[in-house]
Amino acid sequence: MVGQMKKVVTRFAPSPTGFLHIGGARTALFNWLFTRHHGGEFRIRVEDTDRARSTQEAVDAIFDGLNWLGLTADNDIVYQYENRERHAEVAHQLLEDGKAYKCYCSKEELAEMRELAKKEGRPLGYDGRWRDREPSEAPEGVDPVIRFKAPREGEIVIRDHVQGDVTVQNRELDDMILLRADGTPTYMLSVVVDDHDMGVTHIIRGDDHLTNAARQAQLIMAIGWELPEYAHIPLIHGPDGAKLSKRHGALGVDAYRDMGYLPDALKNYLLRLGWAHGDDEIITEEQAIKWFDLDGVGKSPSRFDFNKLEHLNGVYMRETASDEALSEGCLPFLEKKLGRSLSDKEKETLLHALGALKGRAKNLVDLAESAVFLFTARPLEIIPKALKALNGDSKVILAKMLEELSSVSNWRHDNLQIVIENFVESNEIGFGKVAQPLRAALTGSNVSPGITEVLEWLGKEESLKRIGDQT
Repeated sequence: MVGQMKKVVTRFAPSPTGFLHIGGARTALFNWLFTRHHGGEFRIRVEDTDRARSTQEAVDAIFDGLNWLGLTADNDIVYQYENRERHAEVAHQLLEDGKAYKCYCSKEELAEMRELAKKEGRPLGYDGRWRDREPSEAPEGVDPVIRFKAPREGEIVIRDHVQGDVTVQNRELDDMILLRADGTPTYMLSVVVDDHDMGVTHIIRGDDHLTNAARQAQLIMAIGWELPEYAHIPLIHGPDGAKLSKRHGALGVDAYRDMGYLPDALKNYLLRLGWAHGDDEIITEEQAIKWFDLDGVGKSPSRFDFNKLEHLNGVYMRETASDEALSEGCLPFLEKKLGRSLSDKEKETLLHALGALKGRAKNLVDLAESAVFLFTARPLEIIPKALKALNGDSKVILAKMLEELSSVSNWRHDNLQIVIENFVESNEIGFGKVAQPLRAALTGSNVSPGITEVLEWLGKEESLKRIGDQT
């Protein structure tokens, strides 16, 4: 598929008009992995020629998302707008070579043209009326656009690594504008010139660009440049099979970060969304680089399954991510819930507790929520379900347990386990009769990790005070 003598160069080319879309993130990932697999170069180009809609805030948001996912460029970032003079230079060369022409159509003429084509059931494109007219016929005081003189006979074949051979009849494509009346280049021209100048060998992008590929290929061949290789990836759909939209849920990568998903888990999920390697589900970055190639990309749209992503994220939290990484990741969520920063000692407690806490968490927000009780000031608010464990004889049991625990010097969970078991045995009561009231008093909840682990995390002083609050 890929020649051995030519270095692979791919590019991800977002438009800075909003956040990094989840579909764009997958496109960037596929480009990055393909490049890594073939030992090539991954580049990023910001397509900011739409000056009215492009914002620095959007640029920052896109790079924030890419950096969070670890998808960084191997070379300088290209800003398309900065190359506008180069784009115009190519258009003027085509004009000089007779492969482009000046068009003086007014907006009114173009509107009439579209209406007539609509009535006659023809394609709505430009009809080429200025294609072969003499410059002497040009109206005075009208700034022309420059249009590409597209071939009218024959066909263009896009040899696509995902879609197969895609054939487009040349007569179906009109003479697209290369330079607007004010001299600024259009997107279609800018993309072609930048891809060539950046040395891009493989264009991997969404299949909504497939029609663009035919137009761009016509232009590339007219200039005399070598065609890149194409791979057009099916778009991501929602669970209902419709194109992924706001009604399906979060669209931006930043939203998934804010919901507490791990970047490695999201990358793993996006990788499997339209690409497969046997039945493998959990795929490390090292494996992905080793295995990824375009022949594993499917032709059908993929459905975004939020439940699968949540499950996969939970697996990553339990089995892949280090406790140090989880601690660092959940800290901002935890401090936001508490309304304060954790001390260094409290951060050590958090790290110590994560091994047990992460088993129930599906994301970093869950994890932070499960750790809040460790750092909440007394007296704890007891949830209704936990209050049931503090009724009747529970107060008496807690008072006795408080006395037993007060004499413990070696405050470790294994030693505390022995103390509680001895208390249960000597008082001839079930373990739950002790554990549930202790859990309610120590955590304010009816659900928590092992009670002796909770006692150890909180420390002797805090534990005894919390138990004492309920006796």
